[in-house]
Amino acid sequence: MLQMKSTIPDTGVPFAPPAGNGGDRQEASLHGEILLRLRDYVVEGNIPDGARVPERQLCEMLGISRTPLREALKVLAAEGLIELLPNRGARVRQLSQRDLEELFDVMAGLESLAGRLACEAITDAEIIAIEQLHYEMYGHYLHRDMHGYFQANQRIHESIVAAARNETLKAAYANFAGRIRRVRYSANFARKRQRWAEAMREHEAILDALRRRAGSELSDILFQHLRNKRTAAIEHLAEPQEDAPASP
Repeated sequence: MLQMKSTIPDTGVPFAPPAGNGGDRQEASLHGEILLRLRDYVVEGNIPDGARVPERQLCEMLGISRTPLREALKVLAAEGLIELLPNRGARVRQLSQRDLEELFDVMAGLESLAGRLACEAITDAEIIAIEQLHYEMYGHYLHRDMHGYFQANQRIHESIVAAARNETLKAAYANFAGRIRRVRYSANFARKRQRWAEAMREHEAILDALRRRAGSELSDILFQHLRNKRTAAIEHLAEPQEDAPASP
């Protein structure tokens, strides 16, 4: 699996809650920070597909004990990124080509529907917010910052789903999105297709259709966007794995 520069420090810097009142809120914030960093670490390919999660190493890197780490691992297991092994820790979930085909097709259907519904309900303020995310994402693309690009990219897709105003769709999307988040990230490195540049062009079309509230058009663009991502993910899965250079 390709690797990017980790957001986790090389040496343990303990996450210490700030002094003062509001202990429950501080604890929740601490848990969220650990979860965020651990999720990024797994999504960005720092642990190979199917490999055991190195709990001791991660505790040292994050400066935490095993208990909060394992709580975060439970969340990642619920999201579908890892598998918990009875009395044997956890490992990164490995998806087959068939798994990828089925998951991306379901995601394509969900995002296609979300785009159509969003055009019926989205506000001007929400479109402006998505535009801002788009230009932020483009800036990361120009600087070859895959970490920043991917974060903004996922927020765009989540914003479109939220604008659909359908809680059942939103829940289904969140369930499947977690299971392919890691593959969706690494697919941008597929060498045959120059997928990263291709995805950026597709997002220009997504934003244009959203601005015009062209529901049918946006639905088709999003479906094809996920189909193209599926193809890139399968191609990347078949490529010889090597380390990727860290973002400049």
